[in-house]
Amino acid sequence: MSYSAQFLSPSKAAVQLGISMKALRLYEQHGLIQPVRTAAGWRTYGPAEMAKAGEIVALRELGLSLAQAALVLSSDAERLEPALAVHQAALEGQLRQLANTVEKVRIARTDLSAGRAPAAIRELARPIRPTSETGIAFDLPWPWGGERFEVFDIRPVNYIIGPLGSGKTRLAHALAEALPDTAFIGLERLADGGRECLAWLDADPALKSRVDQTLALLVEDGATASSALAALLTAMEAETASILVVDMVEQGLDRASQEALGSYLRRRRLGNRPLFLLTRSCSILDLAAVTSDQAIILCPANHSPPCRVAPYPGAPGYEAVATCLASPEVRARTEGMIAWRPNQHTAPQSPP
Repeated sequence: MSYSAQFLSPSKAAVQLGISMKALRLYEQHGLIQPVRTAAGWRTYGPAEMAKAGEIVALRELGLSLAQAALVLSSDAERLEPALAVHQAALEGQLRQLANTVEKVRIARTDLSAGRAPAAIRELARPIRPTSETGIAFDLPWPWGGERFEVFDIRPVNYIIGPLGSGKTRLAHALAEALPDTAFIGLERLADGGRECLAWLDADPALKSRVDQTLALLVEDGATASSALAALLTAMEAETASILVVDMVEQGLDRASQEALGSYLRRRRLGNRPLFLLTRSCSILDLAAVTSDQAIILCPANHSPPCRVAPYPGAPGYEAVATCLASPEVRARTEGMIAWRPNQHTAPQSPP
């Protein structure tokens, strides 16, 4: 079939739909759309595929997974209904939180009208924070040498990234120690093929049920069931802390699993707890998919203090963030590598 004005290239189709080309390709990989090929083999998207893709985009904006979107498009009501019930419960929880925020704003406006400005301002400041009001300030460990670091705007998903040797793991440990009721999930979850983590499932049927349910959702979205993924989910579900800090969340996962997990964590967040995710994978941190309930913390290579980076080109630090991220295939080449520096455990001593 020859290319015509009715058929769009992937880049133009993505722009018209308001999504990334990566998302468009993911729709195809899940069999949701079938672009037409030109005589030269290039993908093109005609009116029918654009209409179907538009429906998928709308369903994704409702928070549905690709697997759930496929059920809607195929009218598989028997399988879709339980998934929608879970999704509805999550949305209703968000609605209750929003209603509470609206009430706080109403009270603040009433106080302002009555001339109680200081109290109203304090009350108004609470709801405009998009997430937990938990915050902390502490002195940064080596390699920053005691500089002050503050975290008061904790988003539902917070990414910590930086090149090798930037200190991001030390920052993660410091956050886990400083923030109240916070647990650090390290790479020991993968020790011996994750056997210790997975053994918890045999001892806790309720935990096993939660992990199995989450794993099934991820597999539906294209993830590969593996011991690494199961161990990660088990470690996260087993923790009862209010905040989780997870070291290199993509470790041991293939591209499809990372993409499914990244999407899942952005949509659902295990237990609706704030997450701090160490990552260098563009499949976990998709810069094109970052929204207001996510934050990026960059640990610069020159050991300047960690800083928040806005997720759009041209923002300070954006290029450094983009440079740190790589595909799972590229990340696999540096798996297990560490950055070595002399005397890294102690700060230089001042002369007497």
